[in-house]
Amino acid sequence: MATVTAWAAELRRLGTDAWVDYLVEHSGLPGPRANTTLAAAVAEVADARIIDELVRDGGEYPMMCAAAAVARRAAPGRDAEALRFAADDRWRVREGIALGLQLLGDADPHTLAATVRAWADEDDPLVVRAAVAAICEPRLLRSPEMAAIAVEVCARATAHLVARPQPQRHDSAARTLRQTLGYAWSVAVAADPGPGLRAFEALDTTDPDIAWIVHENASKKRLSRLL
Repeated sequence: MATVTAWAAELRRLGTDAWVDYLVEHSGLPGPRANTTLAAAVAEVADARIIDELVRDGGEYPMMCAAAAVARRAAPGRDAEALRFAADDRWRVREGIALGLQLLGDADPHTLAATVRAWADEDDPLVVRAAVAAICEPRLLRSPEMAAIAVEVCARATAHLVARPQPQRHDSAARTLRQTLGYAWSVAVAADPGPGLRAFEALDTTDPDIAWIVHENASKKRLSRLL
């Protein structure tokens, strides 16, 4: 299987006009899994002209790659395009945003932390969901500081969900956020169990959505062994 470095080298050899066809050919689609390694390579090497070309094409995989490239360069105050991708109707495009933010976190954890904190306060549940999905990645949570940010973002996202009027909790965006929170808390807590467990156990399970989130996370092996 090709590495990010190998895919990036291939991409650099291509002319701008060849990127879309190349990405579609090697996307892994249709199929159960898109080629996320190739998307990560795009995120690392695509410039603004390439990103524009992918957006003009509009296909699902080129858009996923464009989203990853935009998110890789996101930061509070200059992330408007990334926010639009995060709210896209297509789940693979939204996964591109999470992938790109995680790559940003590998290179610049402080900027990732500021970005996900800002996104956790957005109105759109899909943008909030992107913040949760991005930060709740074990490789990014190797310090107590980053683990604390993951717990904070999960807590704020949970509060965002339950603050919505009951009818709005059942729309597709809110359900997508709830589904992500159904595993993300376990990742955040497992990264630093002491403070993480205190925050998790303080959740108000009299609310049915929070009860569901707690139940789903408690069933995950990474968390069940800590409880």
